[in-house]
Amino acid sequence: MALMEVILLERVDSLGNMGETVRVKPGYARNFLLPQKKALRATNENKAFYDAQRAELEKRNAEKRSDAEALSKKLEGFKASIIRNAAEGGALYGSVTTRDVAEALTTQSKIKVDRAQVLLNLGFKTIGLFEVPVALHPEVKVMVTVNIARTEEEAKIQAKTGKALVAVDDRTAEANARAEAEAAAAAKAEKAALMEDAGLAVESEREEAAEEKKAKKTKKVDDAEVETEAANDDAE
Repeated sequence: MALMEVILLERVDSLGNMGETVRVKPGYARNFLLPQKKALRATNENKAFYDAQRAELEKRNAEKRSDAEALSKKLEGFKASIIRNAAEGGALYGSVTTRDVAEALTTQSKIKVDRAQVLLNLGFKTIGLFEVPVALHPEVKVMVTVNIARTEEEAKIQAKTGKALVAVDDRTAEANARAEAEAAAAAKAEKAALMEDAGLAVESEREEAAEEKKAKKTKKVDDAEVETEAANDDAE
């Protein structure tokens, strides 16, 4: 299939920057780039139009980028809560989509976020905390946290602990308890081994000190005997 040439009207990840002419699949161009006004067909007429409007287009893009950068300082790291019905194991009855995330961010942060700006391929199907990238501008992206919980109270707990509140069955609880007990026993054994090694080291030092002391004492005795023999020889 022949590729289509288009002129990018803004930065598009994995393709290029504003003003560049790139080759893409026709379906991608017709279904996304062209209707979203992210590109123009690279015809001679459109090339001439872009060249004539380049300064104005770049100025407009710079203004939008500046506005997005100002908003990014307020939205970066923002935590939005979404309350949904879910089973004890954490599975949602349904899913949380880009529309849900955009609405929660807009309502709670007071910053207008469109669903197209939420970079999420698949919806969330469980409760928990999830980091989601949001493109305020093709060149300005921020990370937000989506806190999906059953109730506002559970959302507060999840935000504080950083963990999803899900029920744990008896087998899982037993396995977790066994793992914790084994870890504690291993830590205790390691500590005992270290203490034993330390005790042996001290005992070894004591024995070496005693041997050294004994050797010095023996040397003194030997030296004294040698001196005595020498004195006797002189007397004779």
